[in-house]
Amino acid sequence: MFAAAVAHTPPESTQQAVGYPSLFLLIVIGALVPVVPTGALVSSAAVVAFHQTAPFSLLLVFGVSAFAAFLGDVALYWLGQRGMGSKNGSKWLAALRDRAPEERLAQAQAKLADHGVMVLVLSRLVPAGRIPVMLACLMARMPLRQFARGDVPACLAWALTYQLIGILGGSLFSEPWEGVVAAVGLTLLISAAPAVWRRLRGGRSDGQHA
Repeated sequence: MFAAAVAHTPPESTQQAVGYPSLFLLIVIGALVPVVPTGALVSSAAVVAFHQTAPFSLLLVFGVSAFAAFLGDVALYWLGQRGMGSKNGSKWLAALRDRAPEERLAQAQAKLADHGVMVLVLSRLVPAGRIPVMLACLMARMPLRQFARGDVPACLAWALTYQLIGILGGSLFSEPWEGVVAAVGLTLLISAAPAVWRRLRGGRSDGQHA
């Protein structure tokens, strides 16, 4: 059974021909519709690339991931700008506002005022930080070109961070699927950590005021 499964495993060239376009498309979609766990996708792709023999697999994962994230961010920002300029707004702008609680939006606006476009780098690395900062940039009427310049290092840092998580998972296990499970678990844990921390902090505050 195992030998037969191995024998039917697609060659690396086929995996790459299918995998890289799929990775690109999913990350773009995840940037536009922030429900796809794009960080986990990058880490999983990095695990697979780590176990391949092709010398530039990891570099391709990094380049595809960063470029796709950048295109998705710029497209979403452009759609948000159109909503800001419309009397009735837009569904994209409404979706951004729904995903940016008032408290987090206020924090993002303060950080944007203090640090400028460099806050975009941190927003990409902090789970659930991208949308509040993007909305803060929209409300500050930041031009698309200025946003794009700040988003380039943000996407590069994001892709590198999650690729390193994938490389770590790939180096710990001999089987790619084991590394993928480890990498996905770690990225989901990182994503959930801020929400858990805010909930715990909120519980402590309520307990102190009780």
